[in-house]
Amino acid sequence: MKAPFSSYLNEIAPGLRQLINYLSSDYDYVSVLSTDSKGLHIRLSQHAKTVGNQTMTTERGTVVRVYKDGLYSEYAMDCFDHEHPEQAATDIKSVLNAQLEVLKLTQTDIYDTGLLSDEPIDLMVEKETGQLPEEADIPTLISQLTKLSDYGMSLSEAMVDCVVTAQSTHISKLFMTANRYMRQSYVYSEGSIAAIISKDGQNRIGHDSISGLGGPELFIGLNDKADYAVSSALEMLEADRIVPGVYDIITAPEVTGLIAHEAFGHGVEMDLFVKGRALGADYIDQRVGSPLVTMHEGALCADNVTSYAFDDEGILAGDVVEIDQGILKTGICDALSALRLGVSPTGNGKRENFEHKVYTRMTNTLFDSGNDTLEDMIKSIDYGYLLEGIQSGMEDPKHWGIQCIIQLGREIKDGKLTGKVVSPVIMTGYVPDLLGAVTMANTDHCVFGSGGCGKGHKEWAKVSDGGPYLKTKGRLG
Repeated sequence: MKAPFSSYLNEIAPGLRQLINYLSSDYDYVSVLSTDSKGLHIRLSQHAKTVGNQTMTTERGTVVRVYKDGLYSEYAMDCFDHEHPEQAATDIKSVLNAQLEVLKLTQTDIYDTGLLSDEPIDLMVEKETGQLPEEADIPTLISQLTKLSDYGMSLSEAMVDCVVTAQSTHISKLFMTANRYMRQSYVYSEGSIAAIISKDGQNRIGHDSISGLGGPELFIGLNDKADYAVSSALEMLEADRIVPGVYDIITAPEVTGLIAHEAFGHGVEMDLFVKGRALGADYIDQRVGSPLVTMHEGALCADNVTSYAFDDEGILAGDVVEIDQGILKTGICDALSALRLGVSPTGNGKRENFEHKVYTRMTNTLFDSGNDTLEDMIKSIDYGYLLEGIQSGMEDPKHWGIQCIIQLGREIKDGKLTGKVVSPVIMTGYVPDLLGAVTMANTDHCVFGSGGCGKGHKEWAKVSDGGPYLKTKGRLG
């Protein structure tokens, strides 16, 4: 079925058109983004159960952006009276004019920005989904997820709890200007299972997850995740500490995705270029990786949790080749950063919600696959580790440092897995060194979109990342 576009947004659309017309007499550019997103969230364990309709991206509201005299201003509202748009226009002008007076009184410098283009676009996209979260059979879902938690508990006497989380969100967004009328509706879902193990005073947590475009029907995929979550927790419980050093490593697809996200995610978000806070600005058209490294970024380069048709500034979604055979070709940017840098926007302008400003944000960030097999990659290593599972990561865009906290490492010796496991593993280093050492990439390709990403310590948004198994050298500790 098609994910139906919001009836609420269709109802207020004529009033929003009138609002734009009223404001256009005072401003050179007016845009409106209205959102109406419904969600389903279930989290249960052996000890508690919560059910709700809030996820990271559920919201309903409108944000108006206007331009005059080199300055963009915004006004957000959670309730729009579509029958009296003239009153909304009066209120908006009053608030924004008061803000301008404050800027004048404080003699605040204004970054003079050009006028956004407004070529005509008329677009309606309703993506396919199996179910809608707002129509889900919650009792049946709870029963299924409870059985999954019980199954996880049965896998080991050391199990303390098995926590299952499942959430689904139906996104509807309307973007309008004088010349644009853009609508989109899609559903994404994600789920995770966390196995909590305790033995001899030591606690460990193993986890696995699913994500993708589609509704609650995707939760069935969690049934295949319990065994790995429990077995990995048990392995971590018995694992040794790694001896710090530089090793030959193979990164599993989820670790490859974490590297993509941290190394060439934030580091090439071009709003940081505007502020001089990213080293990537100095490396355009220079080598940053081996010839085996090609990386895509964009809402169109995969189907996952952030695969939209247009971004929050009405820019059509794209598929950007950021790294082409080791050469950094470009970054990603929102529309205003693009104006300031003199480049084209890439469809990466995203808001945490309608009350927050637009930032350049990642969507799908993916390394391309290669031609090697995992078996051959393992055989090629005299001594090193296969890295699996992720916990967290961070980077320093200013100096291109990276830190990835990885669930476990499987020892490789003389071209074979020995069965020995080390945990946890912290991988650090300089991004061009890490990617420059890539010598093999296998044919697999996986995308992961469970969780979210913050811009610094805030501004959370959905992202996904992934790629194949990669062989490189890494500094582990």
